[in-house]
Amino acid sequence: MSSLASATTPSRGLMRRIDGVFLTLVLGAAILWFVPIGMGRYGTYVLSLWMVMSIAVMGLNLTLGYAGLKSLAQAAFMGIGAYTTALLTTKLGLNWYASFLLSGAGCFALGLVLGFPALRVKAHYLAFVTLAFSTLVWLVLRNEQWLTGGVFGLSNIPRPTFFGLKTDGALAFHRFTLVITLILALALWWMIRSPWGRAFLALRENPIRAASLGVNIRTYTLLAFAIGSAYAGFAGALYAPLVEFIDPSPFALSASFFLLLMVVAGGSGYQLGPFVGALLGVVLPEWLRFTGGIYLIVFASIVVMLLIACPQGVIGLVERGWLALRRPGKGGAA
Repeated sequence: MSSLASATTPSRGLMRRIDGVFLTLVLGAAILWFVPIGMGRYGTYVLSLWMVMSIAVMGLNLTLGYAGLKSLAQAAFMGIGAYTTALLTTKLGLNWYASFLLSGAGCFALGLVLGFPALRVKAHYLAFVTLAFSTLVWLVLRNEQWLTGGVFGLSNIPRPTFFGLKTDGALAFHRFTLVITLILALALWWMIRSPWGRAFLALRENPIRAASLGVNIRTYTLLAFAIGSAYAGFAGALYAPLVEFIDPSPFALSASFFLLLMVVAGGSGYQLGPFVGALLGVVLPEWLRFTGGIYLIVFASIVVMLLIACPQGVIGLVERGWLALRRPGKGGAA
């Protein structure tokens, strides 16, 4: 009997680790592999942009949703990643994969530096620190024309190859972006279920209690900023070859607010929230273009009504509905 129990224990542990989020990510990737067929170049581009923005929102969701640290610098880190990749591939001739890793590593290091103020200031004061950093980065991207091209930007950004196959076409690059997004999402899925993820949650809920339980507040605060910033750098490294031309405007302070809106609208603290939030922020405005010049007003109204109805976001609303369905009736068993 003991041998049978020991034989079945690993499989049970595996089934606990492979949960609904994992299956949703894998199944969603399989569907998205074939969805763009017949959509046209622009429709495929929108889907690719959605996945790129989902990566940036994943990082911000880790910083805000799991660690509880408010940041308004996500678009700035995304810009740093995009310009790093563009400069390394166009000026120095470095391949995209090395540029991708260097973009993430650079943003990780900057995130560590920016995380130090988080050790001293909290709540909206921390948001002001990241706001100042975001403004500084945008000014550098706009004014240092010798490096970034200024308002003229950088063009002719090459797209990578994937196992010898070129990704110049819209469908090929979409599938390449899908693979990178799935890898990063599964890495974050593992991280959230590791002791790191539990430490981040403890840091968000009650830092004093977390410290009393042995959680190193200093280390995990810095890690939350650094990993979230690295994900923004990875998103920027994909954004640059996607659009093949970058200028400072997509990385302004307003873009950081928009990324924050995606986190809240999708569901802060839910791993699938970034995908839903980015879907609302990227794809929904395109679906609403049939309304003509008022599509942005319609989009803003939908988001406002959503946040009033459910501050926990779309995933929170789905969870509430699921719990309501599972709740037993008044005469049922507890």
